[in-house]
Amino acid sequence: MAQQAPGLPEARLGRAVGADGAQSAVSGVVLLLPDGAPLSTRRPSPLPYASLQPLARRLARAGRGDGLAAHVVRYRFHGWNGTDAHLAEDAAWGVDEVMRRYGDVPVCLAGHGMGGRAALHAAGHRAVTSVFAMAPWLPEDDRAAVPEPVRQLVGRQVLIVHGTTDSRSDPELSYRLAERAKKTNHDICRFEVHSDGHALRQHRAEVVALASDFVRGTLFSRAFARPVADAFAAPPPLGLRMPLAAGFGRTLGR
Repeated sequence: MAQQAPGLPEARLGRAVGADGAQSAVSGVVLLLPDGAPLSTRRPSPLPYASLQPLARRLARAGRGDGLAAHVVRYRFHGWNGTDAHLAEDAAWGVDEVMRRYGDVPVCLAGHGMGGRAALHAAGHRAVTSVFAMAPWLPEDDRAAVPEPVRQLVGRQVLIVHGTTDSRSDPELSYRLAERAKKTNHDICRFEVHSDGHALRQHRAEVVALASDFVRGTLFSRAFARPVADAFAAPPPLGLRMPLAAGFGRTLGR
């Protein structure tokens, strides 16, 4: 990423969680990307950052034996800001920073809302192995002349989770994006969380269990739990409209 002009804010990685914070112990990294806004050049609120800290801790705890470290990215700005795509730029910068700190380790981008969109956009970075997008915010004009890109997802394993009652990020748009991406990348699936909203609070335990299984499977070649394996194997549209069943977390025990 280009050098920042003097006086402009800089993106940062939050403190490492997991793998004892020791560089030599880190074998893979999950970068968590907070939600944001379509337009805003203000500094980000601390709330979206704080909301991902519990997930970072849970993922790091689940992957401790594999050498997993988790970081939450601190953006320069709160907004995506049109073609500037500031959040996607900061996500890509975060992957570069991971490589600088830890070397050539695999990276999973896990984002919520606007952070989910940033994760999908930054997936083309050579260190990115997988993307976990929670309730990704996508523009309404996804069928315009220049729709959301999907070519960068080729060669990556992608899992999208979206609540069916999300009033902020239209779940139908994430379905359409997954449908287009599936044409060139079979390693994409999507779970629908029935009766859950944008924050995915109602079935939080199931979403966290799904994230843990996906991150460990894509970064460390752990076997997926059956619901995830079945979702990847299912042809569309079934593999893009998989329900996230209650009690999913109990199916992940090994």
